[in-house]
Amino acid sequence: MSDNQDTDTNIEIWKIKKLIKALESARGNGTSMISLIMPPRDQIARVAKMLGDEYGTASNIKSRVNRQSVLAAITSVQQRLKLYNKVPPKGLVLYTGTIITEDGKEKKVTIDFEPFKPINVSLYLCDNKFHTEALNELLESDDKFGFIIMDGNGTLFGTLSGNTREVLHRFSVDLPKKHGRGGQSALRFARLRMEKRHNYVRKTAELATQFFINPATSQPNVAGLILAGSADFKTELSQSDMFDQRLQNKILNVVDVCYGGENGFNQAIELSAEILASVKFIQEKKLIGKYFEEISQDTGKYVFGVDDTLKALEMGAVETLIVWENLDINRYVLKNSATQEIVIKHLNKEQEADQSNFRDASTNAELEVQDKMSLLEWFANEYKKFGCSLEFVTNKSQEGSQFCRGFGGIGGMLRYQLDIRSFDELSDDEGLYEDSD
Repeated sequence: MSDNQDTDTNIEIWKIKKLIKALESARGNGTSMISLIMPPRDQIARVAKMLGDEYGTASNIKSRVNRQSVLAAITSVQQRLKLYNKVPPKGLVLYTGTIITEDGKEKKVTIDFEPFKPINVSLYLCDNKFHTEALNELLESDDKFGFIIMDGNGTLFGTLSGNTREVLHRFSVDLPKKHGRGGQSALRFARLRMEKRHNYVRKTAELATQFFINPATSQPNVAGLILAGSADFKTELSQSDMFDQRLQNKILNVVDVCYGGENGFNQAIELSAEILASVKFIQEKKLIGKYFEEISQDTGKYVFGVDDTLKALEMGAVETLIVWENLDINRYVLKNSATQEIVIKHLNKEQEADQSNFRDASTNAELEVQDKMSLLEWFANEYKKFGCSLEFVTNKSQEGSQFCRGFGGIGGMLRYQLDIRSFDELSDDEGLYEDSD
């Protein structure tokens, strides 16, 4: 189940990134662009009163044009707020104002939404641009990481999410020291000592399962695990058969710290900072690496390029759809003016500029644009229908950049072998393949 949830979050994050880009590039004339953010437990009444006061102040603006546009913007915020009787559980984000479009016309925009996770910022600004800085905190990964700090005196279990650290549990142990009493008892002491160590490792392993595996899904509830400690307990734990296999796969790092307990926890966080920051990066490398592996072993369980990927999607063969987060391809729904037939084309910037893509190849009839949408957005809305998971990747890692350059930034891993080439003959007559080489 967690995969769908991850995919949904990835899509939400991608949508917010896209929104931030659009808002940042918007410009108005004068100061009639309002940015309003209300955190979860804010009151609509407080903001309504503040807007009333702002309206009074704005009525004194000298310039008539500016005055009218500011008053209009405030009014439109007031109107939009009337749709809410209270602030939604995760807060409310609202942008409104008159922006200048690319061709120099004025256009009113109002965007309001409840963010996909709580936003803890209170903001009201009236300016000549939208303020999106606060939205960036929605993009910060809220992955949770588990820490196990284990030394000869005891173990501490903790989690770290963003910059919030939490101690879940700690217990101390009293392990017998090595000692120099000779004779027969030395063996017995050594055996007792080993046994106590063994029990200590077992107890830690059992508690790790209790704290870091979610009983409902029986999956780990952390994105990764860090084992730390002095002496070799941490290594012993990571290699122990008693340590849960599901957690074993989540170990990101095993570090040496000089202390146990809280101090060890802080030190372990510092030593792992780089690894934690790059977890998203590591997941992406793994994903694309796996994709390249399918290709190099020529398993036939992969597909790349827009046309082939869409064919495989429609057949329900795609298990994981991988798309570059800045893929610049639009999906056109076109209507043949002569036959009224609907054609769907996916065009990049260069192809859009080529008018022949908007004419029927055989009859030269005009193809009228019925609908145009970014392909990424179409995927975000439709991927569930194809029964696949959707992964957005960046071109920042070496693998990512190779995927974008070499494979056009779109591809998929398939559930079963499929020879896409064998479908080509069928569709040659549709003229889809004339520009796809």
